[in-house]
Amino acid sequence: MTPKLQLLCVLLCTSLGWSQVGGRSVYQFLNLVTSPRQAALGGKVITLYDSDVNQALFNPATINPEMDNHLAVNYGSLFGEVTYGTAAYAYTYDRHIQTFHAGVNYVNYGSFQGYDEFGTPTNTFTGSEMALSLGYAYNIPFTSIYLGANAKLISSTLESYSSFGAAADFGFLFIDERNDVNWALSVRNVGTQITTFAGTRERLPLEVLIGVSQELDNVPIRWHLTLENLQQWNVAFSNPNRAVGTIDGGSNEEKVGFINNALRHVIFGVELFPRKSVNLRLGYNFRRAEELRIVDQRNFSGISAGFGLKMGRLKFNYSYSRYTLAANTSLFGLTINLQDDY
Repeated sequence: MTPKLQLLCVLLCTSLGWSQVGGRSVYQFLNLVTSPRQAALGGKVITLYDSDVNQALFNPATINPEMDNHLAVNYGSLFGEVTYGTAAYAYTYDRHIQTFHAGVNYVNYGSFQGYDEFGTPTNTFTGSEMALSLGYAYNIPFTSIYLGANAKLISSTLESYSSFGAAADFGFLFIDERNDVNWALSVRNVGTQITTFAGTRERLPLEVLIGVSQELDNVPIRWHLTLENLQQWNVAFSNPNRAVGTIDGGSNEEKVGFINNALRHVIFGVELFPRKSVNLRLGYNFRRAEELRIVDQRNFSGISAGFGLKMGRLKFNYSYSRYTLAANTSLFGLTINLQDDY
């Protein structure tokens, strides 16, 4: 493997796998944030309840009639030739059956030069993964409680190996209309491999999230707080660059305390003018900031920002997420309102 390819693999695992949480399951792309709005708010927001049809991919309980006949497409590029994106569409059948949601997300890893065990170049190869989803939400009568689920079919091809899987997402949403507070719970990627890559069955990237958001009374701001990876308490790792040398020439590894580890579950974001045609967004991902922070150098890892611009039937969204000095991500999204009576 060439040094360039090694660097790409390391960066990709950091972006898709989120360090300690990654590398323990298959289909890690399922947890990749592909909505510019979510990415700008720090990622993995599960409390948005409006016409944003992208939201249902992370919490199916948010599927609602405002999404009716809305189509969204998103695109972004990671490091090297890696590209990824999503498409989502919602349709309201009638006022009783209400709204169905369909989505697709993919990641294309580009092409790689293959080598044999002696370092001799062989054929080039590619890799890609895709998931198709169908979702539905149900409002418990006479309450502000919503329950939802996504069913997903997953396909993955890496060089000459391929795998097929199935999974489901389950969501809960409670809307406190008096205080304009949304509470949400999402359990994602509950499933299994149907066919394996090489005979070994691997786990799917199960994730549990809890979120809350509120729109302030006299200020046009909605804040969002998400607790991610609650299925695993210890998501921290010791950075070898922060080890402390000892008098005998050895070293003591970095100790990650309770508060530091707890903060790595936190994502915080704010959206300015959430109900207007122009929205400004800012987010902070504590785990990304801590894991990608360079010792004795400020590089602003973990910060993300973006905006939304509505023009008639169209809405354009953009986000910029800071990773390291060498690698950052931009996401572009377009939502189209296809309703005839618009």
